[in-house]
Amino acid sequence: MSDVTRILESIEQGESEAAERLMPIVYGELRRLAAMRMARETPGQTLQATALVHEAWLRLVGNGNDRFANRAHFFACAAEAMRRILIERARRRQVLAKGGYAERDELTESKIVSPALDSDLLAIHEALDQLAIEDATAATLVKLRYFAGMTMGEAAEALELPRRNAERLWTFARAWLRHAMGRL
Repeated sequence: MSDVTRILESIEQGESEAAERLMPIVYGELRRLAAMRMARETPGQTLQATALVHEAWLRLVGNGNDRFANRAHFFACAAEAMRRILIERARRRQVLAKGGYAERDELTESKIVSPALDSDLLAIHEALDQLAIEDATAATLVKLRYFAGMTMGEAAEALELPRRNAERLWTFARAWLRHAMGRL
């Protein structure tokens, strides 16, 4: 049993200082995953990897509903939290780009480029929700690879799947999403 899993069990049992012990152990890996994800975002983003990690951390352990079965479950939840944060930001930017909250703002190059990427991100989000109904493991694999930036080996380990099965599932999920994205 890893240190992370032991600390997660302590958190579940109500030890108040357990979350403080967990952060230094997982921070580096969370930061690396967030940095990989942010590297795929449009240049000029105001959200940085550190802020993404901190926001995800608050969502994971700050709400008091922190129940994680093990290390893999924790990182899967972290990937999901990061995904939701990026989706919310994309939606906010899209609302603003369409005139929401009607304030005058200077038009910059980053605002011209962002809406197309935001709409792509929202389309992926909708397609992922549909895929989760069809195959929850495939949807989780996509979230881990795309939103958390995990390698195939890391994602397979997090899902407790043999790498070969994860690769087959990845092929299926990509084809399914391409087809679904064509319908949206």
